[in-house]
Amino acid sequence: MSKSPKQIAASLSEFWSPCVIAEVDDSYIKVAKVIGSLAWHSHENEDELFLVLKGHLKIEMEDRTVELGEGEVFVVPKGVRHNPIAEHECHIMLIEKKTTLHTGDTVTEKTRSLADQLRPA
Repeated sequence: MSKSPKQIAASLSEFWSPCVIAEVDDSYIKVAKVIGSLAWHSHENEDELFLVLKGHLKIEMEDRTVELGEGEVFVVPKGVRHNPIAEHECHIMLIEKKTTLHTGDTVTEKTRSLADQLRPA
């Protein structure tokens, strides 16, 4: 029996640890459960699409902050430094190229390898 992205995100045990749930051409579809702040980072060669499945997400950028509610989408353009923040538990879906590093040019204790993101949901 298949699960929806919302169900998979809700079942994750770790925050800020995306899980690949599908692939389309050269992109991965990922879900994650997030709370607090990730890290300021950028993806030099890849855009990153955020879709809020549950809750509320802020994406800080150097020139503005975008606030997303459930069902809302935002694309962070390649090269733009950003920092996702969730004041309360939030579930998100990400669409990004397979070459996109989790925290881009920044490595923190929250950074996850692609192998970790490809773990079974």
